[in-house]
Amino acid sequence: MTSHPLDNDRQDWQRRMEALWADLDAHEGDDFVAAVGALVAERPEDDAVAAYWMGSAYDSTGYEAQAAPHYRRAFAAGLPDELRRPATIQFASTLRNLGESAESIALLTAEAAAATDELDDAIAAFLALSLVDAGREREAVSLALGALAPHLTRYNRSLSNYARALVEDRSDDPIENERSS
Repeated sequence: MTSHPLDNDRQDWQRRMEALWADLDAHEGDDFVAAVGALVAERPEDDAVAAYWMGSAYDSTGYEAQAAPHYRRAFAAGLPDELRRPATIQFASTLRNLGESAESIALLTAEAAAATDELDDAIAAFLALSLVDAGREREAVSLALGALAPHLTRYNRSLSNYARALVEDRSDDPIENERSS
């Protein structure tokens, strides 16, 4: 079976995009966004992957407000599975930076429940940041410690237990009871 010419074009485009990203640090922010934009312009307007890369370019160069609509378009157009989790992490981080911590928390919480892979700890880390911004620091620390615990060479069980204890019912804690009275 021979490959379709459009498949070859898509692969060539993807290789050029990946090469550009591999060289990100060699570019000034605006120049990088322009270079990504030039590649994105080669794709159809409804291309989810192109929208994702455009959002990523704005996001990586500090233009979160410009990134958000591209991420939304990417999700609406149907991102392939291999980009859905990274896009969710990036979009949620962008939302947090834009002061939309509630939407960020909702996205990351849903993503954490939807799948499990090598990005689980990244999901936890970005969710912890959003929880802090929402004033839910104990949950954030619990989540971060819970994600860290499996990576330790010792004290895994203790740290996991402490992480859980941070968010358990604290009605029997005299310090917490005194604060709330």
